[in-house]
Amino acid sequence: MSQNPQRGFNRNAPTFVPNANAVPFVPGQRYAASPPHHQQQQQGPPQYYQQQQQPYPGYPPQMFMGQGGGNPMMYMQQQHQHQQQQMQQPPMQIGQWQQPPPNQQQQQPHSHQQRHTQKPEPVPQQPADSWDDDAEDSVPEKKEEIKKETPQKEQESVTKEPAAAKPQPKEEKPKEAKPPKEDTPVEEHVVKPSKFPPVNVEEMERTHKEHLNIVFIGHVDAGKSTIGGQLMYLTGMVDKRTLEKYEREAKEKGRESWYLSWALDTNEEEREKGKTVEVGRAYFETEKKHFTILDAPGHKSFVPNMITGATQADLAVLVISARRGEFETGFDRGGQTREHAMLVKTAGVKHLIILVNKMDDPTVKYDEARYIEIQEKLTPFLRKCGFNPKTDLTYIPCSGLTGAFIKDRPEGDALWYTGPCFLEFIDGLAKITRDFGGPIRMIVSDKYSDMGTVVMGKMESGVIDKGQNVLLMPNRTTVQVIQCFSDEDEVDQVAAGDNVKLKLKGVEENEIMSGFVICSTEHPCRVGKVFDAEVMILELKSIMTSGYTCVLHLHSAVEEVIVSRIICKIDKKTNEKQKTKFVKQDDKCILRIEASEPFCLDTYKEFPVMGRFTLRDEGKTIGIGKVVKVVE
Repeated sequence: MSQNPQRGFNRNAPTFVPNANAVPFVPGQRYAASPPHHQQQQQGPPQYYQQQQQPYPGYPPQMFMGQGGGNPMMYMQQQHQHQQQQMQQPPMQIGQWQQPPPNQQQQQPHSHQQRHTQKPEPVPQQPADSWDDDAEDSVPEKKEEIKKETPQKEQESVTKEPAAAKPQPKEEKPKEAKPPKEDTPVEEHVVKPSKFPPVNVEEMERTHKEHLNIVFIGHVDAGKSTIGGQLMYLTGMVDKRTLEKYEREAKEKGRESWYLSWALDTNEEEREKGKTVEVGRAYFETEKKHFTILDAPGHKSFVPNMITGATQADLAVLVISARRGEFETGFDRGGQTREHAMLVKTAGVKHLIILVNKMDDPTVKYDEARYIEIQEKLTPFLRKCGFNPKTDLTYIPCSGLTGAFIKDRPEGDALWYTGPCFLEFIDGLAKITRDFGGPIRMIVSDKYSDMGTVVMGKMESGVIDKGQNVLLMPNRTTVQVIQCFSDEDEVDQVAAGDNVKLKLKGVEENEIMSGFVICSTEHPCRVGKVFDAEVMILELKSIMTSGYTCVLHLHSAVEEVIVSRIICKIDKKTNEKQKTKFVKQDDKCILRIEASEPFCLDTYKEFPVMGRFTLRDEGKTIGIGKVVKVVE
């Protein structure tokens, strides 16, 4: 035998030659030495096995038949086929015995088989399908031992019965258990509405402190933000130290007289330009009511933002500058005084307070004549907008800079005015009726992400409790309210009239837009994109025909729409309907309007807040209207 000096550490080690007669390894059998290489040509079993009285336990004689001790690979294939047959056979029933393979029917039990015929200790936990080579042996004499083998359910989980095998009896898998599961509704993806106690409307009206939204409107530089800041200071919402800080910062930027407005104009851009861009929010309380200030921008470029604030308002304050020239600029020369007054009326505001500001200006000096002049010019226009001068309009002179007639009367000035101060008047207003028991309607005006999705808006009707499931329209998404905020205070319940923030679970921020509506799951709001509306044309350079496009503002929703059909024109005096192909300025008509996408709306008769709208084009308000029918 050749030696290889390069192999291992033993330079005299013999060269490795594979033994073709090596005994194949079978799991569970004892180790047996392989026959030597020189016995390859020997007929019959190897010499080692011939010395035994009987074949080595666990290896049947068939393994050693043939030239050179037999073919081990053939035996392994037989063993593998035999094990597969064992796995494919059905579980053993009582009185039924598994027959040995054909090649082993004539085999006599050898010594280790006789050893296994003794009564073994029962092991209930042992699975029936233990694939020892003992399974190849003949069946033990005592049949009772097989009854104690493991249950058939475990065997079914290990061995899958093929189509050709004997099927299991149907009694083992009864189908009677399935109908209850089929009758049970699937609830994995359906969120049931939360069950909360019914709303006690009388109790809510008695205990719930009234919440009023006040929107300040008027021409740019009329003093809206300054009056709002003065209100916050006089009611204790802004302390003196903060106000002094604002005064120093405003003086450094050359805007010393604007410091009060900084309580509302928190944006750096707004402070630099001295103009409100977004709708500012602030809160104050009186003895009887809780108020939210909505400071609307006065510049004509930001009218859409002003409309958003107006749609949430319960009360509007029109701020007029009494300074010579400023009132005329805002009212007579295409200023925003006219448009703002018209828009708040369209938004549903019933009561309008006119604050004649800057009465302390050197050009005015609390002149009663100037006050009366403004009143006489403004009242006819407001009557035309739909306000009743006797019941809907209230005039109050004031000075936002000094606080005169905001909370207290000034000494020695405007002795001719005998009416109430501003805070005194709004605190004594009659209580507004709220629909606490109605369906939930919360119009989303804004949204942001803060450890979850937060939506802002006003509760128009109903009550929402913390933990309640609600419906987000028009997407029809069921979400859960996990936190409620009334203004900045976390509460367990918000009700109609409140300005709220709701943290929602089940929706992402990018899936929500302004104009979405949160509803009760039982009473969702209407959704449509085609509707008929009664429209009043206010300002239009040319005529309006079918196909005219403009922008619709309905509550907080902003949609591009097309006038698909002019149904008729209405005579203002007789209310007779006349067919026409076009309408022009000052006409009253019924139009069919179509949006590109469905959005939340309702008829004015059913839900006025969601049925009033404004039409704008080229930066101007061209018409106002109300929904009379939702077509589709």
